[in-house]
Amino acid sequence: MSKGTINVSVDNIFPLIKKFLYSDHEIFLRELISNATDATLKLKHLTNIGEANGVEYGNPMIEVKLDKEKKELRIIDQGIGMTKEEVEKYINEIAFSGAEEFIEKYKDKDGKDAGIIGHFGLGFYSAFMVAEKVEIITKSYKDEPAVHWSCDGSPEFTLEAADKKERGTEIILHIAEDSTEFLEENRISELLVKYNKFMPIPIKFGMRTETLPKPEDAKEDDPAPTKEVDNIINNPSPAWTKQPTELEDKDYKAFYREMYPMQFEEPLFHIHLNVDYPFNLTGILYFPKMTNDMNIQKDKIQLYQNQVFVTDNVEGIVPEFLTMLRGVIDSPDIPLNVSRSYLQADGAVKKISSYITRKVADKLKSLFNNDREGFEKKWNDIKIVIEYGMLTEDKFFEKSKDFALYPTVDDTFFTFSELKEKVKDVQTDKEGNLVILYASNKEEQHSYIEAAKEKGYEVLLLDSPIVAHLLQKVESSEEKISFVRVDSDHVENLIKKDDEQISKLSDEEKESLKTFLDGVIPKEKFSVQLEAMDSNANPFIITEPEFMRRMKDMQKTGGGGGMFGMGGFPEMYNLIVNTNHALVSEILNTKTDKKKERLVNQALDLARLSKNLLKGEELTAFIKRSYEMIK
Repeated sequence: MSKGTINVSVDNIFPLIKKFLYSDHEIFLRELISNATDATLKLKHLTNIGEANGVEYGNPMIEVKLDKEKKELRIIDQGIGMTKEEVEKYINEIAFSGAEEFIEKYKDKDGKDAGIIGHFGLGFYSAFMVAEKVEIITKSYKDEPAVHWSCDGSPEFTLEAADKKERGTEIILHIAEDSTEFLEENRISELLVKYNKFMPIPIKFGMRTETLPKPEDAKEDDPAPTKEVDNIINNPSPAWTKQPTELEDKDYKAFYREMYPMQFEEPLFHIHLNVDYPFNLTGILYFPKMTNDMNIQKDKIQLYQNQVFVTDNVEGIVPEFLTMLRGVIDSPDIPLNVSRSYLQADGAVKKISSYITRKVADKLKSLFNNDREGFEKKWNDIKIVIEYGMLTEDKFFEKSKDFALYPTVDDTFFTFSELKEKVKDVQTDKEGNLVILYASNKEEQHSYIEAAKEKGYEVLLLDSPIVAHLLQKVESSEEKISFVRVDSDHVENLIKKDDEQISKLSDEEKESLKTFLDGVIPKEKFSVQLEAMDSNANPFIITEPEFMRRMKDMQKTGGGGGMFGMGGFPEMYNLIVNTNHALVSEILNTKTDKKKERLVNQALDLARLSKNLLKGEELTAFIKRSYEMIK
């Protein structure tokens, strides 16, 4: 037996590892199984190229064993193994000059350490986060004696011969008192599923009971036979590792259920990513049914590196608008900092992000071209992703012109070019600007929608939470086009033409009416405007100017409103009074102020009711007044 000191430049690296170098102790199991996988795949490579003379690769597996009484956790592989010289080289000589210098070098921007992984030769040492003593029993595939390495968390180690006969490596962790959670079967099972569910080598964790088919001569009440089999916790050949030509639609759906067993709705469609130049990336992305809440959908895409789970926070790799999708991305070319969970943005990541954006856009265009009717049916379930992409990614915005849809309140769908062609003859104003009308809520804006439709106007239904931002972008990319919500003005002013209505009231009558209305209608809520409109239009119409309302909408979703000082100002509306309506003439000609005021309040409340602004005490008062008026 030999003894030695681990070659580091600090007195004791292990407390540093346990307290500072790793942010999440549970990743020790991921690191040790990753090492076991690497050792197994190296053996496979050597046998394939003929450099492992006389060695059969066979069907190796990795086994995880738990002994709660002995407080031991073992990770056993049948891989390449190590000789005594290799143990001394790879285990005893840590691959950096000083732990303190290393910590300083790899701190993140907030001054916190970012963790250390096997890329830096330290994956094995994560074992000391949870173990007070670690042993390695290993035998190389070469014809050399097995060795036994042991260390109790101090810089000293022992290295002696072992009687292990089979090739491979066994790591024995003697779990520390402050880490006994890792002696619980459920906890280990949870970590294996979380990090190693799709590792390329079968991983065994205990045994399970398998039910066998009943024999043909069995009676109906005879129990089905069972047998004990290895409990393999992973799928070594997940769908994303295969070529798209090898998979059918049912295979993609089955993999979706495997990844998201608690998700009962099937995905709308999938996108298979598969590229090997100028970077290596595979994966499958799924479009689930979406809601208008953009936050609750996130963190559903899982990032893997060579089938090892890294993180479900893929911002920086996947464009932000696609983080609402589900699925998996696997790439050995995504650079990782010292932590597998800490992405380092560089040119490769930007290229990958651009590739994913392009692939998604191409898939959407293909779906639109091949089955427009089916695409239209899915639109409401996917529009939030597409509209968010149009808003945040310029390249996607350009590509989206081929498939982005603009639905109407009558459930017809147009692309933007189709929409412009459809409405140009009727909805071009006297200045030559094309005015596109839209509603955000069919029920609340029903009267405004109907008024616009009576004029022959097409009304879109745009109801996503980011529509105000998106319309700003579309308007800035097009000349002489504006979007106007149907309730932002009375119908005659939505699209201004040359033909203006003539008021039935004289200037003196209008002045008298305006003076009375200003005395009755609360100035802090409404700005009264007298307009000559069609006599069949409503007498009182409440509107909210497009610019002001849009700025408020943008502010609600974290955008432009705040920049223009729109925060916290009171709700203000325009009250358009139709001077050509018979009721307005009646109000003007009514002799008693009390009756005149009652008519004004009734007309105002009806307008508020159509705008969904009448609530609480005011709604109660309106109902009471209405009954009194019809007695």
